[in-house]
Amino acid sequence: MDRRKSLKLIATGAVAVPAVIAACNTEEKKTTEQVAGPTFNLDRYPEELKREKKLLAEEKFFTPEEMATIAVLADIIIPKDEISGSASDAKVPDFIEFIVKDMPEHQVPLRGGLSWLDIECLKRYEKPFRECSHEQQIEMVDDIAYPERKLKPGMSQGVKFFNKIRDLVATGFYTSEIGVKDLGYMGNRPNQWNGVPDDVLKQYGLAYSDKELKECVKFS
Repeated sequence: MDRRKSLKLIATGAVAVPAVIAACNTEEKKTTEQVAGPTFNLDRYPEELKREKKLLAEEKFFTPEEMATIAVLADIIIPKDEISGSASDAKVPDFIEFIVKDMPEHQVPLRGGLSWLDIECLKRYEKPFRECSHEQQIEMVDDIAYPERKLKPGMSQGVKFFNKIRDLVATGFYTSEIGVKDLGYMGNRPNQWNGVPDDVLKQYGLAYSDKELKECVKFS
């Protein structure tokens, strides 16, 4: 029983005291959730559920510092605007953390790229990327985000890293609820078919019978 339902039932006097105590026993609830493991709102095959729970239960791959850098990069790639939230609002860093455990081939390139980025910023600004000013961060990203421009010496590794993380950020964002709304995707929706247009029927010398018009075709 969630807190909102508990409070509503308490207000109407529909819950007995023992039930209220049980519902509000957060420590017991926490223990139960830890035993049960993470829950999923989408349908999964049993094998998928088993694998996803295993991955989510694993120790974090990225360090807190690396996650902070990923969050900054993600929000530079997809910032918040008047239409939707940013990449970090859509929990893209968590998505990337999950992906590198699900697809370990991403681990070395991403960790190596994050290290390269910090080293380059330390050389330029004497600070790791996450601690640089926004202007410095954009200046750094501009050197690796647009390889069609004149590529500066020593930037090729950074370009490869940025291409990879940009792909992951876009994938994470546009498969999230925020990203789908940002696209304006409506999904499959029922509509009312008004039958074959008159000009098409005339082109082929066809017409609906009175019975078809009455029973099969509905005009709005």
